Amino acid sequence: MTTTELEKLRYPIGKFEKPAQITRALLDGYIATIASFPKALRKEVAHLTDTQLDTPYRPGGWTIRQVVHHCADSHMNSQVRLKWALTEDSPVIKAYYEERWAELADSRTLPVEPSLMILEGLHERWTFLLNSLSAEELERDFIHPEHGRSIKINENTGLYDWHCRHHLAHITELKKRQGWQ
Repeated sequence: MTTTELEKLRYPIGKFEKPAQITRALLDGYIATIASFPKALRKEVAHLTDTQLDTPYRPGGWTIRQVVHHCADSHMNSQVRLKWALTEDSPVIKAYYEERWAELADSRTLPVEPSLMILEGLHERWTFLLNSLSAEELERDFIHPEHGRSIKINENTGLYDWHCRHHLAHITELKKRQGWQ
């Protein structure tokens, strides 16, 4: 497999690109993606066998099971970062080693249902909170130590719109390639 083919498997919708301006319409689309993600994810994994859940979406990549658990882990972290940004002045957030978390026993072997349930409740709260924010609150920020820069709530919302679509595409594209539709 060529480097280009592997890159397409790794980033099936491309890499996140921050728009020059985040309009209200764009933000509403981001929030709609976040709101609908748990249901879409559940639909894609509901009828998969354990063997299918334990299939990597690309050579050297995570299994579908790990992707589902990663989404719960990542989205919980994002929700905490949002609340920090809303309640503190430009807090420096805690980064985490997502690749190490994905290798823990719960990510590798636990059924996906607990993470699907977490995502349903978490996304309902996340969506509610995002919809309640004023334009001024959407400009609040946090500092990511790995990136060394300020990330505004509206930008992070766009990043997580991408994150939802990115990981959903890992699953849907693997299912297409495997004929699991």
